[in-house]
This record gives sequence, C-alpha cells and structure tokens, in this order.
Amino acid sequence: MVGAHSQGRGPAANAGGPGAPAFAPGPDGLAHLELILSGAYPLPGFMTREQAESVAGRGRLPDGRPWPVPVTLEVPEEVAGNARLTLTDLEGAPLAELAVRERWESTGEDGATLHHLAGDVSLLGPPAYGVLRELRSTPAEVRAQRGLEPSSGRPLLAVVTDRPLHHRALHQIRAEADALGRGGERAGVLVVVDAGLHDEGLATAVLAAEPLLPPRSGFVVVTLPRSASRAAGALGGTWSERDAALAAHVAAAYGATHMLLEAGGRAPETERVMALKPPLTVLDPEPWRYDADADLWKPRTRVDPRAVRAEPTDEEVAAELAHGRELPSWFTPARVGAELARLRPARTRRGLTLLFTGLSGSGKSTIARGVSDGVRRSGRTVSLLDGDVVRRVLSKGLTFSRADRELNIRRIGFVAAEITRHGGVAVCAPIAPYAAGRAEVRAMVEEFGDFFLVHVATPLEECEARDRKGLYAQARAGEIPEFTGVSDPYEEPTDADLVVDTVGADPAESVALVLDALRGGGWLPDSDQHVSEDR
Repeated sequence: MVGAHSQGRGPAANAGGPGAPAFAPGPDGLAHLELILSGAYPLPGFMTREQAESVAGRGRLPDGRPWPVPVTLEVPEEVAGNARLTLTDLEGAPLAELAVRERWESTGEDGATLHHLAGDVSLLGPPAYGVLRELRSTPAEVRAQRGLEPSSGRPLLAVVTDRPLHHRALHQIRAEADALGRGGERAGVLVVVDAGLHDEGLATAVLAAEPLLPPRSGFVVVTLPRSASRAAGALGGTWSERDAALAAHVAAAYGATHMLLEAGGRAPETERVMALKPPLTVLDPEPWRYDADADLWKPRTRVDPRAVRAEPTDEEVAAELAHGRELPSWFTPARVGAELARLRPARTRRGLTLLFTGLSGSGKSTIARGVSDGVRRSGRTVSLLDGDVVRRVLSKGLTFSRADRELNIRRIGFVAAEITRHGGVAVCAPIAPYAAGRAEVRAMVEEFGDFFLVHVATPLEECEARDRKGLYAQARAGEIPEFTGVSDPYEEPTDADLVVDTVGADPAESVALVLDALRGGGWLPDSDQHVSEDR
C-alpha cells in the first residue's frame, strides 16, 4: 500500500457545484485538506502516484524537497471517474473543489484495490467543522500576530502535543524556552494542539495549563493525520519518525524555529526524525523526573534514581478518573486535573453501552436480562435492547441478508449511542455476527461515552443442542437461509472486554461474572457503597 496515511471512504452525494459531485473524505483526508487550504502544507493539493511513491520510498518529493508522508485522497470507485469533485466536511458543507489531474490505484493491506484522485484544490468556503474553530488560525495569521515573518529571526518553540500538559512537560517547556532565549528573555512558545475533529476534550485539557506556561505563549489547534501506529493506541498511539517530521513541517509553517514533541513515552528518536530533514530543529531535551525525597521536579541527572517517583501511565490516569479519584498534585496541576475530571467523570456517571454478541441460543439474551436487572438495582438507569425485540419493532421488515443485518446493528448502535450520550446504560443483545458492524457501534458509542463488549462464546454444538426455538433444525433443512453459524458466518470478536462461556454454567453465574467486571471497571458502584447509599 502506498503511504502510511490512508484515507477513509466518505459518502458520495449528488450535491455540490455544477457538474461536480460532492464527497466527504475520511478523517485523514479532511485533516490533509484543512492543512493544504490553511497553508500549513506547501502543497497545492493531493499527490499523484509518482509523488506519493517518491515520498513513501525516499521521504522526498520528485523535485528533491524533503516531505515525510504521502498526502493522498482515497475515494470510492463510483466517484473516481469525475474530472472535478466538491470536497465537503462530514456535515456536507462545501470546503474545496478538486480539479482532478490523475486517477490512480494502490493495493490496501487487505488486498483490496484503493482508488485515489490527485490534483489541486481551491477553497470554496472556510471550514466550520471541527472543535475550537476560533483557535484553528492559519499559519499566516499566527506569524503576523506574533511578528514572526521569516525575516524576524526570533526563536519560537513549538510544543506539539496530543495530550494534556502535566508538571513534567511544563518544566521541560520552561527549561527549553529559557535555553533558546536571548538577552535573558525566554523564547516564545506556541502550543500546537493536535486534536481530532471531535476531540474538544483534549484541547480544553491542554488549554487548562495556560497560566503555567511561559509569558508570550500562544495556542493553535490543528488536526494531524494519524498513521497506523498512532491510531492503534490510547491518546494517539505511538508517533513514528514520519509522524514527528510531518508535525515539524506544520510547526515551521507557523513560524517555529524549534519543536518539542510532547508525546509521553511514545516519541521517536530525535536523530531519526532529523534524518528526514525537517525545516526546523527538533529538540531532544533532558528528561525531567520527580524527586520524591525533595518533593520537586528536576532534570533526570540531578535526581537520585532511588528517589524517582514514576509518572502514572495513560492507563493508570484513565483508571483513576474512571473510579472518580483525584489525580495526585505532584503529577499534574490542579487546573489540569479538574478539567480532566470534568471531561472524564467517574464511570458511574458516564453513559455506557454493553453489547452482548454470540450465536443464537448462546444465552446472551438471558444474561443480558439478568445484567439489566443488576444494573438497575445498582441505581443506574438502564435500557434493554434485546435482539428479538428490536427485530420486531425497530427493524421490522428487514431480512437476514448481510446488508440488512448490518443496518439492524447500525440502528441498534444509533439508539444505544443516544442512551449513552444522555448518561444511561444501554444493554444490547443482538447476534452481531460481523466484526465491522460491531466496530461501527463501538465508534458511534465512544463518541459520547463508554463501550463494553461481551462475547458469549457458547460453542455452536451446544447452541444447536439447546435449540429451544427449533431454528437450527430449520436452518439445517434449508428452510432458513443465511442463518448465522450454519449458512452464514459468525466472526468471533478479537476485541471483547469479557468472554463468557455458558457451557455447564448456571445463568446466574454468568450474570454475576459480567456485573463483577462492571464493578471492577468502575461502571457500577461497589455493592457496599450502594447499600450504604440506600440506607
């Protein structure tokens, strides 16, 4: 596959300019487009095959200019033949017109053919989509505001971050600004917040640290494309050398002369980033550590290794917030901790979708009903979306074809996401046989709250032996087409949060197993706590 930054497949529509169908690119396509239109990229549009392959292979454009990642636009096959295309945001607002110069194809990791369009883009309207739009200034606006035109010669430290700024990061920023300063004055600091189109929470958590930054600090919000390594984990996964080099190109467009990448323990080696010839200096500062004996943050070389207190990991921070515990003051400023607590309240106050998946007859509906009762007794509001009931009401008239099954799951996901958005608990018990459908539900829900997947992994032989409704017998006789497990596949989840095997187990045991997992994860109050509250 050419390029690390593949584009999503947005929907095509008949709207747009005269003769130019409208198309909403995926998240990376929109990120590239906004950076092209703002002037953060020194590119007129999306790359041709030659350009993309040159960048992917050599880290350079065909004309020799260093550039770290292919900037490509992936489109569905049905719009690949157009000479012009209106590119819109996800809400359908026109952003730019693409004058197609080349149509080309590549092969995806799954062997599928990917269709790309190359060509220059022209602005149709200012972007309105994306969080904190008032902070998404163009590079020209920022340089003019700060007096940082290329001839100024003033040092500017860009701090590129996709995470909140805790005490360690703030100490490092102040130290590096001091080191770059001239005449006893610190260098200016520009915090470049890499926030997704929906991720207002991250940006506001970073902004909470503003009073603790050096004077003359400013903020700008951008959305950088996500490579596979960055998309793979919490808080953006691991930054590759090319991810960091792309961030350096964007920071330089805003007038930065130096860059500090705040990526926790996920930053690449600075030497390898600099080998890609970014247009500024990427700093490799001495790490700071917390000296528990002195109750101070210090450069690592000034702390006795025996006195070092390790920072909480991302997972540990998430767990503390999930259980409603205050983050320690030595680790993060009170303002940042309070903002994180506001954004990520205790799980007992967050919306939750609990999705049970399994074969027909696996016992998932029985377990789901028992879990719903337990959640209700804990004091939380719960809605049960049983697969059979949904089929009779919400999805009446749908068949069991793959397309209709996916539509059924999508409808369940939409309702569950709305319940989650309003702080309730949605318990869903469809078969949900396809991994793509389950992933789509997860994505819908996690935009508003938490998602917990339970695989009721009862073997097919056991489900057939139970066959209370006689469905397997009818399927074996050919009377029910496209029956999951017999004539239609069941894709076992590899991302289940809990696996339950009901063979030889009483349903009450399976219910207790799920409820214990929810309590352990912080979504339900401890039994003792709830009893004391009831009193």
